[in-house]
Amino acid sequence: MAIAFSSGDEDEVVSAINTTPLVDVMLVLLIIFLITVPVVTNTVPVSLPKELNQPRLAAPENINIAVDRDGKVFWNELALADHDALLARLKDVSQQTPQPEVQIRGDEAALYEHVGRVVFACQRAGILRLGFITEPPPRG
Repeated sequence: MAIAFSSGDEDEVVSAINTTPLVDVMLVLLIIFLITVPVVTNTVPVSLPKELNQPRLAAPENINIAVDRDGKVFWNELALADHDALLARLKDVSQQTPQPEVQIRGDEAALYEHVGRVVFACQRAGILRLGFITEPPPRG
């Protein structure tokens, strides 16, 4: 119970909530739950199957092929000499397990023919996952 001492009016109402009993009840409930939880977790003894954790192969890093406006091809920012060099690298990549994704970044001013050659080289090399990187449209 709350006792309010006032210096004047005896009819004044105390509007403050006494939270001491609430805290006491909550602490008692907390102690009861801490004591009863270990008792509840005891179950019927059974022999569970054993599982071996084997590390899975991490996904290989994506390969970025860029085509500039003049038709020059870049492999992860490294300029390639010609179309045959691109095809040779793509054939090496197609033999990897799991196979990485090839992502093509074509300049918007480049002729479609240059980007099409890269797509055709990926197809000839046996690349299964091919993607195109574009700019998102402006919000508005």
